[in-house]
Amino acid sequence: MALVLLAHHWAASRGGTVLALTVDHGLRPEAREEAMLTLDRLAARGIEGRILTVTGLTQGPGLAERAREARYRLLLDACAAAAIPHLLLGHHRGDQVETVMMRALSASGARGLSGMAALTETRFARLLRPLLDVPPVWLRTFLTARNMAWVEDPSNRDPAARRARLRAARADPDGTGEGTAAVAAAARAAGLNRAAADARIAHVLAERAMFRPEGHAVLTPGPIAPEALAALLRTIAGAAHAPPRDRTALLARDPRPATLWGARIMAAGRLGSGWLVAREARAMAGPVEARPNTVWDGRFRIVTAPEQGATVGPLGADAALFRDRRGLPAAVLHGLPAVRRDGRVIAVPHMGFGDTRWVVLFDPRNPAACAPFVVG
Repeated sequence: MALVLLAHHWAASRGGTVLALTVDHGLRPEAREEAMLTLDRLAARGIEGRILTVTGLTQGPGLAERAREARYRLLLDACAAAAIPHLLLGHHRGDQVETVMMRALSASGARGLSGMAALTETRFARLLRPLLDVPPVWLRTFLTARNMAWVEDPSNRDPAARRARLRAARADPDGTGEGTAAVAAAARAAGLNRAAADARIAHVLAERAMFRPEGHAVLTPGPIAPEALAALLRTIAGAAHAPPRDRTALLARDPRPATLWGARIMAAGRLGSGWLVAREARAMAGPVEARPNTVWDGRFRIVTAPEQGATVGPLGADAALFRDRRGLPAAVLHGLPAVRRDGRVIAVPHMGFGDTRWVVLFDPRNPAACAPFVVG
């Protein structure tokens, strides 16, 4: 609620507007009423709002992660539909400290211990967290001073959730205690180190790797920084996270044919000196319904789908039909996205085959080098 008021003031002073988005996860009967109450309070201040409703979410293992994924999907879809480039999130210092604590308990590495980024680029919008270093008591004081009521989510005190248990153990609801400040400062320092590492990775890959729109890369010969190789493997595999450093260190020191993290490394052959890095065939996802903005295998995004009832999946064994085209190795051809109807290949956009209205882009879940980590 504080974030919306602050953003509204900032935007209005520049001739802009904000759209308040609140998510009903469908887990509590009261949530819908609370969301409506929140939007009524904002409407009284001249702020437009919208309720986004999660469907199909059930109690059970991994609820927090499943709820988070559903929430972000709805928020980003809403931004894309409204042509909104910036999605502001209300995470504050307490949230940041709890995130670092959870990652420490999960044996996260130095990158994870930097916590949440103040700026994150996505396909559809830029995520901004402007309140990461603001104690929650300041936000409550801000709202109280402006006679703005708010809703406290009871799930924030549910002892079944690890975050809620850590919040209780931290015993600092105001977010101004020495322990909270110390963890926040440590996260900031780790974030600055992460930003520097991201810049180094980008520099190394700009010099050493050539990425191709067919979803593979050619890496020049010689040793490479383990972090850079890990980022390369993550991107080519369409993975959510990079492999651990210990999984890539030996391979980075002495590159050789190998399969790791859903990617395959082999001699580049006619593609040049060095190494070809391509998707591992056995790790590829199965076919998905071909709809605009659907992402297949974490790597390829369907931009236009001119007809319904088709699927997109790996070219696979049908690669034999295209081996004389463009001189691409079989390992690359097998991983190309193919559009099928009733089991028959009707388009392979990257080969220029079939209906040219089908547009599919190599758009991996995480780019090998993106905007450096930004601390709060």
